[in-house]
Amino acid sequence: MKTHYYLDYFYDKGFSEKLVNVLHEDITDRKSLVMISAESPDYEDEPVNIDGVFERTWFNQANIFFDEYYLIDHRTKKEDAQRLIQNASVVFLCGGTARYQKHLLMEYELSDLIKISNAVVMGTSAGGMNMSDEYVDECTVYEGMALDHFSFEAHFNHDNTALIEERFPLSEKMDIYMAADQDGAVRVKNGKIDIIGKVYLISRSKIQKLVETL
Repeated sequence: MKTHYYLDYFYDKGFSEKLVNVLHEDITDRKSLVMISAESPDYEDEPVNIDGVFERTWFNQANIFFDEYYLIDHRTKKEDAQRLIQNASVVFLCGGTARYQKHLLMEYELSDLIKISNAVVMGTSAGGMNMSDEYVDECTVYEGMALDHFSFEAHFNHDNTALIEERFPLSEKMDIYMAADQDGAVRVKNGKIDIIGKVYLISRSKIQKLVETL
């Protein structure tokens, strides 16, 4: 059973009530939460601190707690990172800069391990982009992990016509889901796509607001 969540970035709001309810249903194994950084590696080699990862607070607010918490970043040893993914209950790809996270996934050879994992896989903002089949970042199309055959982006702004039109060429190839208003989420469970909150679809250069299905 494969369950994937593509999320907008929730800031201090945390997960929406609808999202919390669904997460409680899907996250039944709560042994370990493994988070993957999307931050720049250009800082001092201070100790890895999972308590400093902002997205962890969203789980606390939702009363979803794990026995163990881990953060994978450039300071983690490759073999340790791979072992953590293989044993994870939930893999969470954090927000930040997509290219930094993509480099980490490639350098540590984590993508294939995530694809075959039975963990619930979640990604917010940059993390959701890297879960995608392909995505547009600064006018360039990048390959993601292709957990599902579509593209995902957060922070949708209906008034930003230039950004939307930049996505039109990719939308001729695959659907692009764009979450908005800090509550949008796309869940894919056993291949079935569900919509939570405000999510827009760009398909074949046309845009529409999707109806919630959960």
